[in-house]
Amino acid sequence: MALRATQRAWAASVLATLLLCGCGRDDGTPQDRDGTTPQPRSDGLVTVSGDDAIAERLTWRSPKIELADADLPAVRKRAAMAVAEDRLYEDADAAIPLYLALLQHSPDDARAQAGLARALAKLVAAGDAALAGSGDDAEALRRAHTVAAVMRSVGLARVNGGAEFIVRLDHADRLWELNEQAEAALAEGRLGDTVGPDDPVEGALPLFRHVLVLEPGQPRARQGVAAVESALIRQAEDAAMRSDFEEAGRWLARAQTVRPGVDTVDIGRVRVEAIRQAQIARLRDAGLELLTKPQMPNHLPRAREKLADILRIARPGDPAAAELRTRIDLATHYGLLRPGLRFTDALGGGGRGPQMVVVPHGGFRMGARDSEPDASDAERPSRYVRFDRGFAIARTEVTVAEFRRFVQISGHRPRAVRRGHSLVYDERGGNFVRRSGVDWRHDYVGRLADDAMPVLHVSAKDAEAYARWLSERSGQRYRLPSEAEFEYAARGGEAGRFPWGDAPPKSGTGNLTGGGDRSPGGRSWGNAFAGYRDGFWGPAPTASFRPNRFDVHDLEGNVSEWVADCWHDGYRRAPTQGEAWVNSGCRTRVVRGGAWASSPAQTRAAWRSQAEADATNALTGFRVVRDL
Repeated sequence: MALRATQRAWAASVLATLLLCGCGRDDGTPQDRDGTTPQPRSDGLVTVSGDDAIAERLTWRSPKIELADADLPAVRKRAAMAVAEDRLYEDADAAIPLYLALLQHSPDDARAQAGLARALAKLVAAGDAALAGSGDDAEALRRAHTVAAVMRSVGLARVNGGAEFIVRLDHADRLWELNEQAEAALAEGRLGDTVGPDDPVEGALPLFRHVLVLEPGQPRARQGVAAVESALIRQAEDAAMRSDFEEAGRWLARAQTVRPGVDTVDIGRVRVEAIRQAQIARLRDAGLELLTKPQMPNHLPRAREKLADILRIARPGDPAAAELRTRIDLATHYGLLRPGLRFTDALGGGGRGPQMVVVPHGGFRMGARDSEPDASDAERPSRYVRFDRGFAIARTEVTVAEFRRFVQISGHRPRAVRRGHSLVYDERGGNFVRRSGVDWRHDYVGRLADDAMPVLHVSAKDAEAYARWLSERSGQRYRLPSEAEFEYAARGGEAGRFPWGDAPPKSGTGNLTGGGDRSPGGRSWGNAFAGYRDGFWGPAPTASFRPNRFDVHDLEGNVSEWVADCWHDGYRRAPTQGEAWVNSGCRTRVVRGGAWASSPAQTRAAWRSQAEADATNALTGFRVVRDL
């Protein structure tokens, strides 16, 4: 096959170079770039060792092949087969050594020149392919260096594309070295994303970026930049795991500058936020669990510590922090309950206690104001009372049915039963008289009472016995309310003259003395709320009227009620925390709240009266409170 002119010129040029240069020597002695003298090998290849990575520099020398004229046809055939199989320079049976030997024997051998041209073209192509993959493939770069060594040996580095190949190889070497330095810095944690004493310029990011300046888009350097970004995000996540979210934010801000416009840092922020939320959830759950264990020492302070930990890492307005804070406040003031909650306690042996409602903690001004009409000195001086902890109060007075169960189970003998009489209302005379055989089972006129009616004809000591029985059967602390608790619950947040305010009562307010009320015999009240009518003469069944703002019934009327306090003529030196004011062995007790037969003045929120602790009558009942 005839050669094209350029192929002949190329082969001739290479051959001339080989003849001039001694087939592999530039100056008579093959040397590597660093000046090291290469060590010969038996197959004709010479290797000079540099570093252990890519920087080993190869010097190639064609094997010596002696040819006789008779050998030429077979050698040509072997050389052509070697070209076809891409065996170009590896040993004495490779294409380039064979063609060089043929041309040494016959410089004008056109077939050898054409074959050498094909082998050298394939050599350049092999070098180009090796360089194309040399960015992150050490073996490809080694192959490129081997090709360069062959090019130098045959003189191809001085002609055509050989010189340009050597330049590109040097460029690839420089990129490789920079990438290696950057990766080493990355492995050592020298990220170099900022310039300062702790992040020198020799850090990974500046080196990777230098590679990208030399060769924009170079894959290995781009991956390295992404790795720096990932390392910064990992630092953020590590800081988050240590609950240092301020530090995590700083790491994320640094990561944001590495590859602006890429959403990887946004994903990192999501992961950091997930770590934050997981820690908050664990702290919240631990705090809530502590609140369920009031028997545990310091359970509230420890729960507050969990809240403080949440607040340290949470964003403002975090719902978990708000939830735990609310629950701690509730536990502080209400135990495991909450204000406004209705509940009943199970009683040992079966059944349940009276329905209770949780009264919110807070404060109020107790007693009568100086200018209050109808007020007595016993109701003064008014003073501010605060409840740091809420309490539960029965929604109604204790009923006949509830008291019956207590008597039957406990065997208690109430005072009126033992004494054999009590005070009842006598309609004929319009006043109260003593009547024999009347006790807790009877109503205001001495008839047997319905189960839903408030129990009457009980003494303060009977009421306290019932509270003690509830405590024993429920495992909770029941007791009579203090005066302060009764007035606070009766006012329901109002500050007026009456429990409902200063205005006259509206229809349905309660069982009060109304100008429109009539007894079965046609009697009317001489001192009553004008225009008011409730439909009852005598006590009404419990909860017959709407509750007040604290969801409690009949504190303003129906029956007056025993409280826990001993009688004192005024409030000087009285407690200010809402507890009962008691004296050991006191016989005179306080009665609170208006009754079905009370005048408007006796229905005032501050009204109080005294009675012997053993007294029983048709006006007075009781209700209980429970500590939280």
